[in-house]
Amino acid sequence: MPSSMPSLVPSSFRGLPPVVWTIFAGTIVNRLGYLVTPFLVFFLASRGVTGAETSYVLGALGAGNLLGPAVGGILADRIGRRPTMLIGLVGASAAQGALFLAPGVWTMAAAAMLISAAGSTVSPAAYALLADAVDSERRRRAYALFGWGVNIGTAVAGILGGYLAAQGYWLLFAVDAGSMLVYALVVAVRLPEPRRTKPARNGQKDGIGYGVVLRDRLALLLLPLFGVQLFVYSLTEVALPLAIHDSGLSPAVYGAMAAVNAVLVVALQPFVTAWLSRFPQLAVQGAGSTLIALGVALTGLADGIAGYAVSVVVWSLGEVVVAGIAAGVVANLAPAHARGRYQGAFSWTWGVARFAALTLGVATYTTLGPSVLWWTALVAGTATSLATVALTARVNARTAHELAA
Repeated sequence: MPSSMPSLVPSSFRGLPPVVWTIFAGTIVNRLGYLVTPFLVFFLASRGVTGAETSYVLGALGAGNLLGPAVGGILADRIGRRPTMLIGLVGASAAQGALFLAPGVWTMAAAAMLISAAGSTVSPAAYALLADAVDSERRRRAYALFGWGVNIGTAVAGILGGYLAAQGYWLLFAVDAGSMLVYALVVAVRLPEPRRTKPARNGQKDGIGYGVVLRDRLALLLLPLFGVQLFVYSLTEVALPLAIHDSGLSPAVYGAMAAVNAVLVVALQPFVTAWLSRFPQLAVQGAGSTLIALGVALTGLADGIAGYAVSVVVWSLGEVVVAGIAAGVVANLAPAHARGRYQGAFSWTWGVARFAALTLGVATYTTLGPSVLWWTALVAGTATSLATVALTARVNARTAHELAA
């Protein structure tokens, strides 16, 4: 950041290098264009796509989120962070046009898969680039800033999307594609490619895939724990609207709850991140994840707007607390030459969690009953939080060893 602006920057984010701020700014621009997905069902209906056929397109969109991170992590380590980001952004932009022009359901499904697959290749490369740019002590702040940018862009996009959709769906596609191309231009012009780090000569072949992650026992313990926590959090996007609908409330109530979440996160995250930086990261992660699980479980007790607002406030505070920690911990575990694949594994965990929420979460809600889902979320979130905290000593020892090396 320019030296004339330090007083305008929240204290938790001061001192971060220009690369981090460039990714932050580009992320806001990119997220301003995440407009098509929230309105995809309405767009498909306007094209005469039936309910059963809509599920094929949405399923393809979810499948792409499982494919993209895995590919993005490998490419980030093999061809570089910046080329991977450019491939993902340009590819997703082209796919937006393909979806808008697609003549049938199966071509729409193919384009939807390409949108999510290409778009999700960007995160592992961006996360790896952030890890390259800062030391382990500042990574949590860098990732929290990245998440703050996501929330700022998403909050503005929520308002912008409703207005543009009323004017014509083509505007949603145009803004989405254009914002991705603007971010790609920022990446091409402003982001340097870090020097490639070679694997340490320890007598073990690294390969080109995820063997380096699969051999890491500590990572294999942490990633599933983070995955369950992310599954519980993803229920806020999936089960909350179902609960609001079943309470006889209008979609506008869900929009209001989304606005409450966005305002809280954008307003509080920089200050909470600064305040909590003095405490052990995994202890903070555990506390925040427990808050998220409690907030999601409180959804089951809500029977009106006030009740839902309380539940949203609780899990939003948990979201603020955990910001940047999981990605920072994963980055600190990764050898320098494999940061892309470690972040690819983390992003893939995110994709699996969201996919599970859309499938298992909805199935549990509709077949076993809402109360089963809320209790499951509370127990699973709390249990994995305790298990995460129990790994603190091992993570600290590993981090200290990496720093000494």
